[in-house]
Amino acid sequence: MRHKKLFFCFFSLCFYVFAQESKDTSFITTQEYGKKLYENPRNIGCIKCHGKNGESEVIATYKNKNKSKIIKAPKINDMDFEAFKKALSKDKGIMPKYNLTEEEIKAIYLYISSKK
Repeated sequence: MRHKKLFFCFFSLCFYVFAQESKDTSFITTQEYGKKLYENPRNIGCIKCHGKNGESEVIATYKNKNKSKIIKAPKINDMDFEAFKKALSKDKGIMPKYNLTEEEIKAIYLYISSKK
């Protein structure tokens, strides 16, 4: 009986230690996850409009009353987090609403803010 208790305690301790280690390690870093999301979230990548480094990019040009006009994506690599998060949740404008989770928004922000 004593061996069973000892085995159970040892097994429980090992399980606890390995569970703690698995929380701290992941397959990819948050920044790598952010990069993947930036390049292709929901099959419409941020990179297509905001460019590789989150700089201002021309999305389209058109004519209105014989004047050339442009539609430009704003620079996003120097935004503060709250403004970045708010811009992603707006229903107005030409940017699609991605319905990203808080974790996804943080990952993209961490990645793109490193591109200043």
